[in-house]
Amino acid sequence: MTGVSLPGMGATLSANDSNVSSVSGASALGIPVLEVPVIEPTFAGPLVTMTERAEEKAMTMLAEKGHTQGMLRVFVVGGGCSGWQYGMAIAEKIDEGDTVIVTDGGARIVVDADSVPMIGGAEVDYVEDLMKSGFTIYNPNATASCACGSSFQASGGTPRPC
Repeated sequence: MTGVSLPGMGATLSANDSNVSSVSGASALGIPVLEVPVIEPTFAGPLVTMTERAEEKAMTMLAEKGHTQGMLRVFVVGGGCSGWQYGMAIAEKIDEGDTVIVTDGGARIVVDADSVPMIGGAEVDYVEDLMKSGFTIYNPNATASCACGSSFQASGGTPRPC
């Protein structure tokens, strides 16, 4: 199979790529199969950590919103100025394949399996200054990021153009 460009993705994949996975038998049935590279995590240490300030803010926010048993879901999706962007949400349940991290301060973070290679080893902080206040992720996997800090590039993927 020759490489096929995917519109807006900036990547060409082929069956000869050493890190490509596919669905067995799907192409024999005439079902189109999108092959995606498998990105393995390369970090050492905790999956995600939080500063004390972020722990306190997460637990306070969850309590104020009536989610005392809730968790902070941290994830990565394609998009943003630099190709990947961070997301956070309140999680009430753990989905299959999720990893749950309980911090020393008792905050619980949920990370889905697809996000692990992109944010493994990251630190979540909470910042308050004149320009903004909110959660910030310091990501050792980011090779570049946009000025807003919400999106990033990583060596494991090709960013989309703005």
